[in-house]
Amino acid sequence: MHVTAIIAAAGEGRRLGAALPKQLLDIGGRSILERSVTAFAGHDRVDEVIVVLSAALAAAPPEWMTASRPAADVRIVAGGERRQDSVANAFDRVAAHSDVVLVHDAARPFVSTELISRAIDAALEHGAAIVALPVCDTVKRVEVSGGHAVITGTIARDTIYLAQTPQAFRRDVLRAAVALGRSGVAATDEAMLAEQAGHRVHVVEGDPANVKITTSGDLEAARQRMRPAGVGRIGTGYDLHRLVDRRPLIIGGVTIPSDTGALGHSDADVVCHAVIDAVLGAACAGNVGQHYPDTDPQWKGISSLTLLRDALGHVRERGFAVENVDVSVVLERPRIASFIPQIRARLADALGIDVERISVKGKTNEGVDAIGRGEAIAAHAVALLRSL
Repeated sequence: MHVTAIIAAAGEGRRLGAALPKQLLDIGGRSILERSVTAFAGHDRVDEVIVVLSAALAAAPPEWMTASRPAADVRIVAGGERRQDSVANAFDRVAAHSDVVLVHDAARPFVSTELISRAIDAALEHGAAIVALPVCDTVKRVEVSGGHAVITGTIARDTIYLAQTPQAFRRDVLRAAVALGRSGVAATDEAMLAEQAGHRVHVVEGDPANVKITTSGDLEAARQRMRPAGVGRIGTGYDLHRLVDRRPLIIGGVTIPSDTGALGHSDADVVCHAVIDAVLGAACAGNVGQHYPDTDPQWKGISSLTLLRDALGHVRERGFAVENVDVSVVLERPRIASFIPQIRARLADALGIDVERISVKGKTNEGVDAIGRGEAIAAHAVALLRSL
């Protein structure tokens, strides 16, 4: 399966009132645009990312877009006069063999790995889907006359949803929507065009954290969100497993092609085990052996990502959330550099944090001791927690 993500970022964001286009404004040390692009480029199911920029910005893109090497192929196209024109320009560059195309507003920099996955799955199943949130407040229809607003009716709120992005489509469905837009039909998003082209658009659960930055208040709230709250806690973790024949080598939830794999009661994922010890240690909540002993048959062969999610529950019960994680994998062979984006994405999904808060590095032991001889693999992890 081939998945393409289109990031719509050609607008000027005038409502924000900033000197720069809003997608270039900083949130926690990174621009809004960078956060949105890397969320998709680092996703292990996204193969290419097409970023739509203004003509001026497309001619001189930010340095990080050309200097970084994300997992997905990232390309730039110049946008059009309207949003739908920009998306149409990007669609022309979508790989012919792409199965699913996502469309995302760059102004939503907090899109999660899980949300992207839900959108992809829904498009595969239904052909067209959007992520959206149900309205919680009572909705009124209002008529404005003579400077006064008067209620003319109450709308059943269970029929009202607030659309977010990404919106996801099978390639043929988005092709029909784009063609309709080019014929002169105006729309505020691609889902609207898909509807008018005769396709049923399904709704999947959105995320309240997936906010759109439109006003200066939105920007300040986003920046506040990136500031660590309350007390910080630091924990360290370490794990080592022997390498043996006829075992899979699983690192951070990703199966790495190898002649040998780690020996253990579970799937022997050293990265997950080290991270579990780091987050539990920071919360003073025990360790891997205490919670998931190798004497208990229920943990036999289990995915360590499942254990990591469970460990996160113990951390939250103590009033903490994970701020960031840094992991070093010590392995003589095979080299894991090409798998690091997938590992980061899996860890981010399990921990429920943005992928940019996960660091993974591959190291060798320069031929020294059991690791250097290819007989073992180890991982060191450091985790920072913040109080909720």
